[in-house]
Amino acid sequence: MTTISAETLAKLRAFDTPTICNVIELFEVRPRNTGYMDTHIVACFPDLAPMVGFASTATYRSFAPPRAGDVYFSYDAQVERFGELAGPAIVVFQDLDDPPAAATIGEIMCTTYKTYGAVGVITSGAARDLDQVRKLDFPVFARGINCSHGYAHIPQIHVPVRVGGIIVYPNDLIHGDRNGVTTIPREIASEVADVAPEFVAAEAIILNGLREMATPTPQHLKELRAASKAAIEKLRQRVSRAQR
Repeated sequence: MTTISAETLAKLRAFDTPTICNVIELFEVRPRNTGYMDTHIVACFPDLAPMVGFASTATYRSFAPPRAGDVYFSYDAQVERFGELAGPAIVVFQDLDDPPAAATIGEIMCTTYKTYGAVGVITSGAARDLDQVRKLDFPVFARGINCSHGYAHIPQIHVPVRVGGIIVYPNDLIHGDRNGVTTIPREIASEVADVAPEFVAAEAIILNGLREMATPTPQHLKELRAASKAAIEKLRQRVSRAQR
C-alpha cells in the first residue's frame, strides 16, 4: 500500500476540496462523477480549514436498542483502532436508520475523537451539540441536525460503508471542507499535492486577466481561456494515467 507522508498531508490541506477534485481529474484514474460525496453530506462548520486524513469507518443505529451489550461497546474499540490507520483519523459513519432517527455524534464523541488524534468526522446521519463542538475546531459533516441520541449504538467498525453516495473503505484518504468531501486515490496522493499549485496557477491566468482587464472584450476572454486551457492540458498530459 502506498505510504503517504506527513508532508504530503500538509500540502493537501493547503488547498480547498474543489481544487483537489479538479487535480484528481487530470490523472484520469476514475470517472469524473465518482469518488466524492453527494449533497446530502454538508459541513456543519463551513468556516473551518480543510481536513485531510484516513477513514476510520463504522455503522450506527439509534432507532432501537441493541439486542445485547453496552450501547457504546464499539466506541472504545473504534478509538483503539485509530493506530491501524496510515495517519490521522477521519471517523466516517454510515447511519443504518433511514431517515436518521437521532444524532450520531455530539460533544463527548467529538472531544474523544479529537483527543485521540482524529481530525474530523463524517456521518450520513445527524449531528448535535453544535455550539460545544464548534469550540473544539473539529470539522463535522452530516446529513442533518437532531437534538437526541436515541438508542445510540455502533454495530460495526472498520468495515466498508456507504456515505454520501460512495463506498468508503477503512484507511481511504479523505479531503473535506465547506464545499464537500472527496476521497483521494492513494497511489496519486503525493502527485496531487505537488501538481495542485500548478493547476491553481493555470486557473489564475483567467482570474488575474479578468481582474486586470481595463476594457473587457469577448476576444480577450477567449484568449485567456485558451491560455488557461493549454496550461491545464499540458499538466494533464504529464500526469494522466491514460497516457501510459
